Amino acid sequence: MPKVSVYNSISLDGYFTDARGDMSWAHQRDPEWTAFAARNSQGSGQVTFLFGRVTYQLMASFWPTPQGRESAPEVADNMNARAKLVFSRTLREASWANTTILKGDPVSEVRKLKQQPGTDLMIFGSGTIVARLAEAGLIDEYKLVVTPVVLGAGRTLFEGVKQKLLLKRTSTRSFENGNVFVCYEPAR
Repeated sequence: MPKVSVYNSISLDGYFTDARGDMSWAHQRDPEWTAFAARNSQGSGQVTFLFGRVTYQLMASFWPTPQGRESAPEVADNMNARAKLVFSRTLREASWANTTILKGDPVSEVRKLKQQPGTDLMIFGSGTIVARLAEAGLIDEYKLVVTPVVLGAGRTLFEGVKQKLLLKRTSTRSFENGNVFVCYEPAR
């Protein structure tokens, strides 16, 4: 059964985007962090990336470009090579290689995916998708990078969640740049 994980950077005050939808505050370049990000993007085996339309379009406009390849070659190669699923009612075609558009309800679609053999799923960005899947109990692991910046306003990953989600910490790692990587899974 495929596992569903979330990987996102959040600000110290809990936002994954600022009030304008920008996520550039989360991108730091130092050797320790860059090496970790490259290893993390490769995952531990096969993984299919899962996106909402907005995050997909943001990623598709960067990783396949020369600028994306220059900024982080290992991450770009991995992002471009992996299978990608994007939830969208409006996209007609996918411009990024190895992408499949899913038109159905994310909760129903992910339930189906989890019941059949296949690769694990990794969600980047896509706060609306994260909130809906979290509330439905479909997320198996939350990998969060707490970045030492206070944004004051923005979007949280859990906007719209109406029930308490109890989680347990499974690992942490601190970095010289101030980032803290924390993994949680549901406390079942």
